[in-house]
Amino acid sequence: MNFVDCHEEKIHVSGHIQDFGYLIGLDAESKTIKFFSQNIFEIFPMDKSFFGKSFGQEPEVFQPLLASVVFNNLDLDTIKDTDVFLDRIEIHGKFYHFTIYRYGANVFLELEEVTEHFHQRSFVSKKYESIHNASDSRDIWNELLSSVSDAIDYDRVMLYRFLEDGSGKVIAEKVKNKVESFMHLHYPESDIPRQARELYLKKRKRIFSNVYSEPVPIISSTAEAVDLTYSSVRGMSPVHGQYLKNTGVASSFSTSIVIDNKLWGMVTCQNIEPKHIDLVNRIRAEVFTVIAANAYTSYKSRQMLADSIELERKIGALKSKLLAYDNLEDSLFGNVSEMQEYPAADGLAIIVGHNIRTSGEVPSDKNILKIVQYARENPLKNFYATNDFSNSQQGNLGNIDNAAGVMFGFTDDKRNELLIWFRKQIDGQVLWAGNPAKKTETRIVNEKEQMMISPRKSFETYIEEIKGKAQPWKNKDIFAAKKVVATILETTYSQFRRVQELNEELKNLNEELDSFSYSISHDLGTPLTVMKLNAQLLEKSHHDHPDVRKRVSSILKEILGMENMMRGVLSLSRAKSSDITVQELSTVAIINKVSCDLKLTLNENAEIIVGDLPNVMGDETMLTQVFLNIIGNAVKYSSKHESPKIEIDGKVDGNHVIYKIKDNGIGIPESEQEKMFKIFNRMENAKSFQGNGVGLSIVYRIMNRLEGNITYESKENEGTTFILTFKRP
Repeated sequence: MNFVDCHEEKIHVSGHIQDFGYLIGLDAESKTIKFFSQNIFEIFPMDKSFFGKSFGQEPEVFQPLLASVVFNNLDLDTIKDTDVFLDRIEIHGKFYHFTIYRYGANVFLELEEVTEHFHQRSFVSKKYESIHNASDSRDIWNELLSSVSDAIDYDRVMLYRFLEDGSGKVIAEKVKNKVESFMHLHYPESDIPRQARELYLKKRKRIFSNVYSEPVPIISSTAEAVDLTYSSVRGMSPVHGQYLKNTGVASSFSTSIVIDNKLWGMVTCQNIEPKHIDLVNRIRAEVFTVIAANAYTSYKSRQMLADSIELERKIGALKSKLLAYDNLEDSLFGNVSEMQEYPAADGLAIIVGHNIRTSGEVPSDKNILKIVQYARENPLKNFYATNDFSNSQQGNLGNIDNAAGVMFGFTDDKRNELLIWFRKQIDGQVLWAGNPAKKTETRIVNEKEQMMISPRKSFETYIEEIKGKAQPWKNKDIFAAKKVVATILETTYSQFRRVQELNEELKNLNEELDSFSYSISHDLGTPLTVMKLNAQLLEKSHHDHPDVRKRVSSILKEILGMENMMRGVLSLSRAKSSDITVQELSTVAIINKVSCDLKLTLNENAEIIVGDLPNVMGDETMLTQVFLNIIGNAVKYSSKHESPKIEIDGKVDGNHVIYKIKDNGIGIPESEQEKMFKIFNRMENAKSFQGNGVGLSIVYRIMNRLEGNITYESKENEGTTFILTFKRP
């Protein structure tokens, strides 16, 4: 026995039409008769012998069709599948609606008798205005139902909306003659199977005038099934016919509500007694539905625009707040309460690594980390939203308090940082039009037994208890959450770019400054040398004039000071930019030579005591400059002491080697210690000593390049200890 699902029923090739209509099919290429409905002899005396003939070959039989202005002026070779052409013709004293369209290799000619005259019912424009001027979606749909009801005059007119899970719900209704109301009832997805929905999207209006009437077979010249996808007279599915009978109605009419090229819903109309609706009124109902769909789209667009403008305003403020922090973690954690409100969530958790910050009603930290683990282990889901997390196949973590609804988004490529919005469980009820559970029944089809889905026989209100779900996230909630995630990504990138740009700008400025300093120092060398030579000549030529010699001596002193300053600036520039070779070095020879030279040049009475000198990682030239400056300062600034003493000692400390160079000189005033390593800076108590304030700046740069450090301890008039930290070999 075969099982046949409703979704497998081929309703577009039913092989029948309804008894209110007539059908003739032409071969699109030869324009000859290919098929016709069995009842066609009621208006045209024709039989199977007409297959392969054109209308022109039987002009007396088909004179009413040949007289049609619309039909005669059509080029059947060029019309498209979506083109439909209408005319009104007279046959044997009766008027018929004549519909012409092409689908694939066939041209369809459909006829149905005119049942109503419309010269007194031109109300389309007024109905259009009432739908168009409706203020919100509720008014739009109510005006639509009122207009459709006036056009077709059925007992029940409903607006049926498709939900995300495939089921549907009646959201508006207009009834008369005391028929039962179906307002707010839900219908399972199986009530309108998949292939039926596809047809409703293509052929937007459908009528079954009398569900109890016998269908009319189509007689064809070939064994090929006739595709009636776009037919207005197509016979109904037997399953759907039984379904309508089970609901207690005898006639049904519907028009599709299509929004953004998707089947959004349907206007579904039912009548207790059989009733045919004239083609013109069916078209009117379809026009009203299209107008309402456009009005709804316009209304939703205006609403979305207003929401978007408000969200952009909030996002702009959020961006400013995020940028006010120095690092991302503080930025996120400092705005957690505000970000919770963007998608109207009950709670929000922000996770950076293993750190969690929450706002509102959220799960425990342990359960949050379970959700975080799930999120990080599913790389295809950088953004995710559900209102049924505990029951979803994706989560499968069981019931977690305050996490029936979950929505998360990552804010970095490494999936280290993410935001999770939560919604609590809301217990509720769904009212179904009958029990939605599918039932099966056995049928004999082509002498074979088949098990088929049975149309529901009862539509008595069935109450389903819903547990474990949250209020569904709306599109605007998801959009707002994605906007927050995007803003954080953008802010992070902006902060990164800003730091990059500032670093690049600082680098360029430093390079320009070094280049300028080097150029100035180098370019001033020649004029200073000329000035120095001339001053020395003046000094020699005026050896008999003490006053002149005194003034010239003063000039020479200033020139010498400027030379020393320029040499310092050049050394400072080289300390930053020159190539270095870092290697293990012994400092013993360097310190001994520097100490001897400084005693000879600065103060022979200075006592220099050298202790342990462990090897360090450094560059020989740079290291010489460091000790030359630091020991030189120690000798110079202790020279006025009665017993100047300098102590040099080193020790290994973990991964570092620490040198201390201590003197008993003038010390550094506490108020000026913060300016120690700034270029050209000199202490007040040091101005009686020769110098230019460049040496310590050179040492500071060199120690940075050697990945070391320089600090000091000092008290005024008690001496200074400089502490040099090197990398240990």
